[in-house]
Amino acid sequence: MDRTTGTATVTTIRMTTDALLVLHQLFSPAFPVGSFAYSHGLETLVQEGQVTSAAQLQDWLEVVLEQGAGWSDALLLVAAARGEDVADLAIALAPSAERRLETGKQGEAFAKAVSALWQIELAPAPYPVVVGQVVAALDLPLEDTLRLYLHALAANLAAAGMRLVPLGQTEGQAVIRALAPLCSDLARRALAADLTRIGTFSPLADIASQRHEALYSRIFRS
Repeated sequence: MDRTTGTATVTTIRMTTDALLVLHQLFSPAFPVGSFAYSHGLETLVQEGQVTSAAQLQDWLEVVLEQGAGWSDALLLVAAARGEDVADLAIALAPSAERRLETGKQGEAFAKAVSALWQIELAPAPYPVVVGQVVAALDLPLEDTLRLYLHALAANLAAAGMRLVPLGQTEGQAVIRALAPLCSDLARRALAADLTRIGTFSPLADIASQRHEALYSRIFRS
């Protein structure tokens, strides 16, 4: 079945594989999105001494998820899955040039990989927008997609924190485990919300992403 989602016309494919296994593949660290290259401004906070422990990393991630990009991405994903054109809104919500690069490049890589693997036509768009279009095209469960998308965001940024602070792997995994209930809660809330609820209030993370490009030395692209 053909449908138009945003700027892309995609064909809904009846899945012959367990949908949850498809989602785990899409949000696996092995899927070629390049999320390992971005810190979302965390590198700035570590260099400035504002995030120096697992507890501080967890606090920062909770803000990013609930009051920052996590919440906005969830609403954008839902809207895109339901056929709304929210690509320009997604770009407008990025608070810095590097954050626009982060969401744009990951979305482009995700669209390219999914198009090649499932033979569907996807136009490059910000990451949550493309994910929403793929939900529609592959007829994937929306709430499960949201939970795994948010969990992957938390895990990717926690992995950046492990490298930057640095933290041991067990400490980092404890942070990810502690954030799992929040990911599930945000997924449920996003399903019941609409775009009138979109918006962020995470000034520390936003300013850190803006200051990142001026750091003397950098490991990450954001």
